[in-house]
Amino acid sequence: MNIQRAKEIYASKDMISVHLDGEPVWIEHVDSDNGMATVQVGSRPTNTHTVGVERLEEQGS
Repeated sequence: MNIQRAKEIYASKDMISVHLDGEPVWIEHVDSDNGMATVQVGSRPTNTHTVGVERLEEQGS
């Protein structure tokens, strides 16, 4: 995924399926300057990771 698409998904009101290494994630923050995104893995709010946006995969596109 590229940084622009990550920002679009983060800003969208629609449910857009995004995965990190095969696991569903929610994008919580996008750092445009560094090409990074903070994501919540699964349904546990405490399970967050900051990763390069290129590791995120949009599902169903």
